Amino acid sequence: MGWNSYDCFGATVTEDEVKANARWMADSLKRYGWQYIVVDFCWFYPHPPGSKASPPPQFRLPDGSYVPWLPMDAWGRLLPDERKFPSAVGGQGFRPLAEFVHSLGLKFGVHIMRGIPRQAVWAKTPVKGIPGVTADQIADVHDTCSWLNTMYGLDMSKPGAQAYLNSLLELYASWGVDFIKVDDISQPYHAAEILGYRRAIDHCGRNIVLSLSPGETPLSRATEVNQLANMWRLSADLWDNWNQLRHAFELAAAWVSYARPEHWPDIDMLPIGRLSLRGPVGSPRYSRLSDDELQTLMTLWCITRMPLMLGGNLPDNRPFDCRLETNAEAIEADQGPYQPRLLQQSDTLIIWQSTDTLTRSKIFLAFFNLSEHPIKTTFRLNRIAAWSSANRRSSDILVRDVWKNESWRTRTRRQLFVQLPPHGCVLYRLSGYENPKQSE
Repeated sequence: MGWNSYDCFGATVTEDEVKANARWMADSLKRYGWQYIVVDFCWFYPHPPGSKASPPPQFRLPDGSYVPWLPMDAWGRLLPDERKFPSAVGGQGFRPLAEFVHSLGLKFGVHIMRGIPRQAVWAKTPVKGIPGVTADQIADVHDTCSWLNTMYGLDMSKPGAQAYLNSLLELYASWGVDFIKVDDISQPYHAAEILGYRRAIDHCGRNIVLSLSPGETPLSRATEVNQLANMWRLSADLWDNWNQLRHAFELAAAWVSYARPEHWPDIDMLPIGRLSLRGPVGSPRYSRLSDDELQTLMTLWCITRMPLMLGGNLPDNRPFDCRLETNAEAIEADQGPYQPRLLQQSDTLIIWQSTDTLTRSKIFLAFFNLSEHPIKTTFRLNRIAAWSSANRRSSDILVRDVWKNESWRTRTRRQLFVQLPPHGCVLYRLSGYENPKQSE
């Protein structure tokens, strides 16, 4: 659970903006479980003040060198741009910013591009720890990203390629990084480099979350990626668009069975709140999703236990955004010991159930209306998974509407009567109810 700078600042987020979001999270969200502050891409790029270039280009000069020259150390490892991140001055990197985030009781993460900087290959920078090996000897110059031209892929069969990744993660660990999002790696799927990053993290001596991007990650790689990554993207970038959100239901259904503790399929960030302040998609705005659609977004992520990474500028949150992000019961469905499964799916109505795996005494039920019209439906409570033995002694159930904050009693043989607005949902939390007279 955390915040990522991409949806609101694209490639141009500054240190002050990161700190403002970190303070807001610490003050308003941390007690609900939100903890990661992630600086997204191109933190190394020397943007002129006010620039909205996203993604920003790098140009090759006649002598083969590059402009703008990106801040980089002697070992070919990129450093933060000091104009955007003044505390990085003097080669300190992200250590001062990470210390600030940690001082708030939060964790710090960075986005990185797969591979090695092209300018390091041109400069033939040495690979740390492997005498005589230079960047040009480990790069695959034919393996490039289609949308950002600053990096080459690594040929992991070459001596020194793994050492380069080890040195990279050694640097990030020294900064105090807790999370890395590696981009341009899972679509197309780069198996050897994914394994390389996994090994580098395991070698660095610090617990660092490995998140892979972008999607769609091939379903045929599900077992492998589940073993190597902590998060892996299921979709291309998801924005405030109903058609994309509707597609997310298909992705969740296909991938939910591959989740396990510390290893999670990841649809994408949550486009809630104030978006695209300086790009990357469209003009500055609050999310174009309606309130019903935003509630559907948050409910789908929570009932299927997807990672929760906020994309909007937190200090600009509206009251409704705050209610979505601070509903403790919805967050319980996402973060607690629950096992989700798809109960029913049609073109218009989808029902998910998620059961407490420890006691089986609590169940979440989510109903989603994908149609353009209101829906009324009924649901027999005896369709849900068996209760724990303690609850089978009583047929009373406490039903709680998570978003409306309303509760009532019913019995297992009865029905729920559900009304759903277009593109809307309800989320119920069901628990066994013991009549006090029966327990005396």
